[in-house]
Amino acid sequence: MAQEKKYYATGRRKSSSARVFLHPVGDGAPTFSINGKEVGAYFGDSRVATFPSKPLEVTERTEAYRVVATVSGGGVTGQAQAIIHGLSRALQTAEPELRPSLKKEGFLRRDPRVVERKKPGRHKARKRPQFSKR
Repeated sequence: MAQEKKYYATGRRKSSSARVFLHPVGDGAPTFSINGKEVGAYFGDSRVATFPSKPLEVTERTEAYRVVATVSGGGVTGQAQAIIHGLSRALQTAEPELRPSLKKEGFLRRDPRVVERKKPGRHKARKRPQFSKR
């Protein structure tokens, strides 16, 4: 019995990290699961529920792969964007000819922006205490 080829990639955004596994679809129906749940069940009615499948839609591969992702850390949007990053990198590994279309959409770039740390003597990272003026 031939072993099924699967592709793996890691995606990150803010403090979220996603491990994405791509399995070419043979007989089974294509599915997209995140932490063992369907996308709609994991993200709920959130507007980001449609985000993770964007790389598959752009490359027209929605029926070609079964996607299994595990994501941790961060919030809903950061997790969705981490899945997009990981899925794009896994697609690029599976089919290198998809790189130009993924790159054009900006899916392969790791967004380096993170939350700035809180400084001592400040309320937040930059906000200073207000002093009354006499």
